[in-house]
Amino acid sequence: DEIPTVVGIFSAFGLVFCVSLFAWICCQRKSSKSNKTPPYKFVHVLKGVDIYPENLNSKKKFGADDKSEAKNKSAMSKNSLHLDLEKRDLNGNFPKTAAKVQGSPDLENSSPKHFAERKKDSVSPDSLKSITSLSSEDKQDKLGTLFFSLEYNFEKKAFVVNIKEARGLPAMDEQSMTSDPYIKMTILPEKKHKVKTRVLRKTLDPAFDETFTFYGIPYSQIQDLTLHFMVLSFDRFSRDDVIGEVLIPLAGIELSEGRLLMDREIIKRNVRKSSGRGELLVSLCYQSTTNTLTVVVLKARHLPKSDVSGLSDPYVKVNLYHAKKRISKKKTHVKKCTPNAVFNELFVFDIPCEGLDDISIEFLVLDSDRGSRNEVIGQLTLGSSAEGTGGEHWKEICEYPRRQIAKWHMLCDG
Repeated sequence: DEIPTVVGIFSAFGLVFCVSLFAWICCQRKSSKSNKTPPYKFVHVLKGVDIYPENLNSKKKFGADDKSEAKNKSAMSKNSLHLDLEKRDLNGNFPKTAAKVQGSPDLENSSPKHFAERKKDSVSPDSLKSITSLSSEDKQDKLGTLFFSLEYNFEKKAFVVNIKEARGLPAMDEQSMTSDPYIKMTILPEKKHKVKTRVLRKTLDPAFDETFTFYGIPYSQIQDLTLHFMVLSFDRFSRDDVIGEVLIPLAGIELSEGRLLMDREIIKRNVRKSSGRGELLVSLCYQSTTNTLTVVVLKARHLPKSDVSGLSDPYVKVNLYHAKKRISKKKTHVKKCTPNAVFNELFVFDIPCEGLDDISIEFLVLDSDRGSRNEVIGQLTLGSSAEGTGGEHWKEICEYPRRQIAKWHMLCDG
């Protein structure tokens, strides 16, 4: 009788110990998760309505009025010192709270004139000088103005970009004399974080009012970043038209004093690029016995920047045409972050007719972009009607069948 009793007592103590250990482990995991910084991601906010992750349960909104802000400040002052310490940046410094520009009620009803008046207190003299130093040619060929705001939230470690509106865009549709604009924004130089606004139909003065919040960006790294805005017009039947771009280096821009309202003139794309499109090395061989054309895409060099970061992700698309009709297409793999790519990829095309008189081949060098349509870096066409080195190369492969002939070619605009 004593042995079962002892066994039962030890079993009960063991069960209590296991349950206590399991509860302690769960509490430790929960506390460690709560102390972690928010993940590096962005939250898209449309029409000024802020959305935060569930673990960020702060009730403060960027668009709060002065009364709600005063209530939040009074409530925070009653809390423990730990909440005040959370306001510090990664360097341990407290952000300045004086002369804070709050914006949502005023921002909603602000016109471009109000933007011009309020930006005097927020934009640096150097940026004002760059805005006003437009040449007479730029003034004659204006592409419009982009209005936006920047803000850094120290409590959330979040970088906030609000794309307000664009004014005076050119008409990309010649029939309706309007555009269907939208904006792509990229944070450089890493080019990892790409977002875009919705498309607004048939307008030259689109009011987007869309907010993008990027979590997990330390304030000390803001100075090293650059914002790249690409203004485009949606085209349902072909590649979207590029209206222009805006480049905003964040070096020297102080965001610790609150929301910063800015506007920039939209400039033509490619103005910072070299005039050349780069070169492509290809090798061709015509097999008259099997009536096939072997194409080897070897290398590309001196490719221009696809954007201001200089980090292109090139690949080559090969199209075979018969009497101006595409009959086959191939493409290479993507080479990451390089202006001098090595492909070494071979493709074999069956020729539907005897001889190469009605055959032409097109090479499109594109920049891979996961978030939107891939952009053409350069183009090359080889055929009997091609000019320059393209025509010479084609003539040689016709005169010397079964011989692999390789040549460098200059790319032209796509």
